Amino acid sequence: MTVITSVLHPDLPSFVSFGEALTDLIRTGPDTWRSVCGGAPWNVAAAMSRLGELSAFAGGISNDVFGQELWQASTDANLDPRFIQQFAKSPLLAVVYETEPPQYFFIGDDSADLHFQPDGLPSGWRRALRWAHFGGISLVREPLARRLLELAEKLKSQGKHISFDPNYRSLMDSSYDETLERMCRIADVIKVSDEDLCGLFRSPDYHTGLAQISAWNPLATVMLTRGAEGASLFHARGDFHAQPPAVAVVDTVGAGDASMAGLLYSLMHHAEAAPEQHLRWAVAAGAAACTAAGAAPPSLTQLEQLAPQVKVWAA
Repeated sequence: MTVITSVLHPDLPSFVSFGEALTDLIRTGPDTWRSVCGGAPWNVAAAMSRLGELSAFAGGISNDVFGQELWQASTDANLDPRFIQQFAKSPLLAVVYETEPPQYFFIGDDSADLHFQPDGLPSGWRRALRWAHFGGISLVREPLARRLLELAEKLKSQGKHISFDPNYRSLMDSSYDETLERMCRIADVIKVSDEDLCGLFRSPDYHTGLAQISAWNPLATVMLTRGAEGASLFHARGDFHAQPPAVAVVDTVGAGDASMAGLLYSLMHHAEAAPEQHLRWAVAAGAAACTAAGAAPPSLTQLEQLAPQVKVWAA
């Protein structure tokens, strides 16, 4: 294992996103492909950094050409490099052979992400941590999933805030049910889409999954995203719905991860703000991400401009 020791900034991050960073291999023609750095937890870490938060992605990447591209992209995103572990193992790849509708599969047997070790993180990182984020396929890929679940529960017991975005993928069958429940029970913030809920709970009605999450953890703040139809926030101070602002949509890649970052940034920096304000920031971040190609994290300026345009009302 190689742990990157160069330092982009002297302070340990207050926000750390745990899970997978991967390479999307996207088919663009009969014989052409393009590679894109991604992975939902990595996207959230990059989006938090773009908003100005001291942020890190904690996970394992390969040391080949794919891993080096992820390392460079992490450097460009100002993510703390001390949390990235490189291994002489194969890369984790998502092969997207159809985009409309998305058709994909993963390649990652004994790949670098599975070898991530929390014990290898820099000294003192837990003391600096305020929020830890978990999600993506990392929580269904053993032996990594077990390590991350135990870490999340340990951090919760130490008084850290936990956010969770399951980000449903086809790997998440009934064997994922226990992990899903355990993560929902400890999370302070849970973000799901209507499609996530239908897939995770194997039900055509997303309300079934929403009710189950509420039963598991009635104190959690839950954000439900529904694409162009907007988003809802279920909060201890009330339930609210939001309509996104009108923007010129380039694509929707990474919009959900950006909305997660917008919500967390608002909660971290404006904890006493009304729930409506937190929802505005989340929806504004998702809308801003749609105005550029790929998983382009929005800036703080974009959020400040778009948030007032988000229409929010009580349920």
